[in-house]
Amino acid sequence: MNMHDSIDLDALLVRQRAAWSANTPSVAQRMRDLGSLREVLKRRFDELAEAMSADFGRRSRHESLLTDGMTVLQEIDHMRRHLARWSRSRHRLADWLFWPARTEVQYRPLGVVGIISPWNYPVNLALIPLVSAIAAGNHVMLKPSEHTPRTSALLRDLLAEVFPEERVATILGGPELAARFAALPFDHLFFTGSTEVGRKVMAAAAPNLTPVTLELGGKSPAIIAPDYPIETAAQRIAAGKLLNAGQTCIAPDYVLVPNDRREAFVEEMRAYVARHYPHLQTTPDYTSIVHDGHYRRLHALADEARQAGATVISLPDESAHDPERRVFAPTLIIDPDPALRVMQEEIFGPILPVIGYARIEEAIAFVNARPRPLAFYHFDRQRRRTGQVVRSVLAGGVTVNDCILHIAQSELPFGGVGPSGMGHYHGRAGFLTFSKQMPVLYQARWSAMALLRPPYTKLADFVTRMLTR
Repeated sequence: MNMHDSIDLDALLVRQRAAWSANTPSVAQRMRDLGSLREVLKRRFDELAEAMSADFGRRSRHESLLTDGMTVLQEIDHMRRHLARWSRSRHRLADWLFWPARTEVQYRPLGVVGIISPWNYPVNLALIPLVSAIAAGNHVMLKPSEHTPRTSALLRDLLAEVFPEERVATILGGPELAARFAALPFDHLFFTGSTEVGRKVMAAAAPNLTPVTLELGGKSPAIIAPDYPIETAAQRIAAGKLLNAGQTCIAPDYVLVPNDRREAFVEEMRAYVARHYPHLQTTPDYTSIVHDGHYRRLHALADEARQAGATVISLPDESAHDPERRVFAPTLIIDPDPALRVMQEEIFGPILPVIGYARIEEAIAFVNARPRPLAFYHFDRQRRRTGQVVRSVLAGGVTVNDCILHIAQSELPFGGVGPSGMGHYHGRAGFLTFSKQMPVLYQARWSAMALLRPPYTKLADFVTRMLTR
């Protein structure tokens, strides 16, 4: 057993809950804490970028700064800008029958929340839900991924600079500890990871009736309309797909292209790789696959498709794969059989199936015949058709004429639907997820309800007839 797996999680939860009950963080305290977290994160982000690169074997520093740095700072700034307003009680108009009573909604912290974060964006996906939970006035227990041990340890040290353990505790450990963590009676449990593990987390939380937010995955499709510029579509899809070497939950997982434009799309993808990654094995801008097991899995997906007769194209060529450095070259699979694993499983790597279609209605039907995706991408310059396509597909989120960018919008809620997840966060959606919207009614000195109490009279008969007609 790992030394971390022996941690008394129950005792820690009791201490955090007692501390929260004794001194629930005020809005002013939350603002100060978020400001302190911002300063520490900014000061130590070079260390975090180095730790992430070491954990992956090689990770683009610029991508780390953008996806795990800028996005978190942006979220903190957005929370601090709006928190005072969001936290104020909101008065509501009582239904006329209950006048002159008045009502309001109070936004109250839940207590102690648990967060289980993944390895692929180990800072972003740990800290953005944590920022939401802190902004809402909660205490937090964070379980980061064991697959990025250096980053997780540094996160623990960084958070300890800002918060005492009774407010924010970072728990390091493997799957056994994660299972015990998910079974704790939190006031809310937030999980980011695969759909398979998400089911286990939900099952572990169920005996305690712990509410859960599940940020899962799935196969996020892209559709290119017949008359959309293929060069632009290929460039933007490639950028979204190759970010973090495809190890992104909302990376485009397959693309639907008009039949007569598949070859052009392949050539534009080839040109993009040649232009942006001219020396794939040595460039610091292309991220390695996180561990050997995942690297082998990606090769297995491509090999199965090749053996089944699909055309498999590695860019720039097969020699670009480097198992020692876990460099997996961008790979296209042309018209794979839908029964193949590459079309059934979330890829989570730089493999992109390219599927031809004759009519755009066929592309929509192909998407809708599969589980609802976490993200959907549509490339189109016809506004009316774009609206029709977007209305036809239910997804966790949508970006039109680009990929991934909707996740970086603080004003937009982020979350899945169906097997791609439940619940939302980012911005006000995150604040609400970690808050109880508590309704309060203030009765007046005189109430019309006194007319509707036994013994019921003819007046009560008249009133009930009027109200139920």
